[in-house]
Amino acid sequence: MPVYMVERDLKGITMEQLGAAQKACIDTSAELTKRGKQVRYIRTTFIPGEERSMCLFESSDPDIVRECNEEAQVPFVRIVEALDLTP
Repeated sequence: MPVYMVERDLKGITMEQLGAAQKACIDTSAELTKRGKQVRYIRTTFIPGEERSMCLFESSDPDIVRECNEEAQVPFVRIVEALDLTP
């Protein structure tokens, strides 16, 4: 299944808010999957010095990834297909 990277600018975010955003994405992806829209949150990488993050999701459709992030109410700049090269 394709992997999508969700890029975020998170100026002024606290670690507590970042954790809450991550939980919202995890919970929303699970809920969408229960509704028959396959999406799985994989992980987030946060760059503190730039206040940016990249989140990886697995899904058959980028529109489902977009829906997941919109329902979770976590802002994003863009969603692009990516290759997860984790061994």
